[in-house]
Amino acid sequence: MASAETPSVAQTGPRLGLRERKKIQTRQAIRRAAYRLYGQQGYDATTVDQIAEAADVSPSTVFRYFPTKEDIVLTDEYDPALEAALRARPAEEPPVEAFRHAAMASMRHILAHDMDEFRQRARLMSEVPALRRRAAEGMGESGPMLCAVLAERTGRAAGDVEVRIVVVAIFAAMNEALLHWVEQGQQEDVIALVGRTLDVLGRGLTL
Repeated sequence: MASAETPSVAQTGPRLGLRERKKIQTRQAIRRAAYRLYGQQGYDATTVDQIAEAADVSPSTVFRYFPTKEDIVLTDEYDPALEAALRARPAEEPPVEAFRHAAMASMRHILAHDMDEFRQRARLMSEVPALRRRAAEGMGESGPMLCAVLAERTGRAAGDVEVRIVVVAIFAAMNEALLHWVEQGQQEDVIALVGRTLDVLGRGLTL
């Protein structure tokens, strides 16, 4: 969501160590194999054993990187890029505005390198009930990172309820924007759509 070291990760800090690069390479090989099979035979018809065989790893390796089949779709390696972009925003910028700029910059990079996978991922999250439920249930891996960064920016604890509310609202808004994008045939400019979505939060949910 690319090489052993994703472009976005590579550009946000020092070069990763060999062990970490190999882990990312394995995760991406599993994910690419899974998306290829999903495209050929559908999500529900694809088993973890098939994904493991296509990625040339064992089923236990798949589960070590992705605890469930849903996690193959719902997780990625782009948090470091988002975190770096968010930390680079001016300290006085309101949290939602800072996230809007950081998210749009990160998404531009993702779309420039992985547009096909991004489209397939969004379709799966919209069309597969299990994925749609998981996406709506919580903040996933990115939530704690975003809570921590926004807490630092505002001088609050990462577990502060208001920080959590802001993060949950951001994730829900982003998820709804992507669902809308898929429902409209993925023809709309998704970067502009994300900007509009976060503008709604930034202005206090007024219409």
